[in-house]
Amino acid sequence: MTTQQDCRALDAQDPLAPLRGHFNLPPGVIYLDGNSLGVLPKATAARVADVVVREWGQDLIRSWNTASWFDLPQRLGNQLAPLIGAGRDEVVCTDSTSVNLYKVLSAALNIAREDSPVRRRVVSERSNFPTDLYIAEGLCKERGLELVLVEPEEINVALTQDVAVLMLTHVNYRTGAMHDMAALTAAAHAAGALTVWDLAHSAGAVPVDLNGAGADFSIGCGYKYLNGGPGAPAFVWVHPRHADRFWQPLSGWWGHAAPFQFTPDYQPAPGIQRYLCGTQPIISLSALQCGLDVFTAAEALGGMAALRDKSLALTDLFIRLVEERCAGHGLGLATPRDHARRGSQVCLTREEGLGVRGQGSGAYAIVQALIARGVIGDYRAGSGAASHAGKGDGGPRLHKDILRFGFTPLYIGYEDVWNAVEHLRQVLDTGEWQRPEFNQIHAVT
Repeated sequence: MTTQQDCRALDAQDPLAPLRGHFNLPPGVIYLDGNSLGVLPKATAARVADVVVREWGQDLIRSWNTASWFDLPQRLGNQLAPLIGAGRDEVVCTDSTSVNLYKVLSAALNIAREDSPVRRRVVSERSNFPTDLYIAEGLCKERGLELVLVEPEEINVALTQDVAVLMLTHVNYRTGAMHDMAALTAAAHAAGALTVWDLAHSAGAVPVDLNGAGADFSIGCGYKYLNGGPGAPAFVWVHPRHADRFWQPLSGWWGHAAPFQFTPDYQPAPGIQRYLCGTQPIISLSALQCGLDVFTAAEALGGMAALRDKSLALTDLFIRLVEERCAGHGLGLATPRDHARRGSQVCLTREEGLGVRGQGSGAYAIVQALIARGVIGDYRAGSGAASHAGKGDGGPRLHKDILRFGFTPLYIGYEDVWNAVEHLRQVLDTGEWQRPEFNQIHAVT
């Protein structure tokens, strides 16, 4: 059985341990929610203050030139590109994940329908992140198309000749299950469909190779594993073979070929720059840069390959310790054990009927009890996840409540894992989670 001392020894031997020093980690906190909001990099506060006090406060509008504000979305895109297998000048950091998804899904549908007007379906995973499904639902309603939602094992069968786009999140937000991007992209292309990949739970957490997989479009967020701060700008990537084929629908002035010529007609910028829209959020982009700078520092320590190795070691350890130390409390594992199918999180389930007065599973209360102890994860409710947007989706399937724990190898250590499981064991053994204050539902879970 693995001991706390064993974990301490692993930390002492960890070549990535120095990266923890780049972050402000509150004392007494074991932060296992970096898959929802990343930790504050130490450099961020000073960088944001400099942007506000000097670049904005003193240099004012001159900073668009003197501080290179103007090309910040492209510069950050180039800094991010190696993390997701993109080339230079193929990525921009801008807007939100939802807005960027609207842009690329619109463009993908235009291309697919131009190539074959009979393509009238968008296929996605039934348990995809809701904002992705909402954006797709809206676009399908606008265009008279059909959104088809399926289980992961049904995706290949669903790729019929009338499918325009396969839209998937690389790592599932509820379970941490990871799709085989290359295989599914190849299957979609074989059926004549395009692919849109959401990397919100992948970028900075697992190695991604968009170009190697032959993907078509991708988006992702900056505030999870990239540590850009709450509401940080997202990013958008378009394969060069598609970048100049269509305008994206939000044809704002920042995506114009010559925005300061102020022409009355829209002339899209070449390549990925046309996926910009309005004036860019410079303060937020500057904070995101501090998060990306940590990955630049990580390159000298092995980069994404080393981070992935540690992520798998941390999640393996967590699964093993939970099964060793928390047996008998009705916990199950929603996350795949297979390394090739696992992201950087572990999601536990709990048997129904084990909640307070037999209501639910108690999963929410257990998470709240852990948070009160300084072990921060989060909770996702079980739900009927069937689509009401499309037909032929097989009807509702219920999902169990999820206790969700993210493992960011930049700042999580092995002893953190041991201590987190020890707190979980104590919460379960003592029934501490049954206290009334832990069963009060908050707005954000």
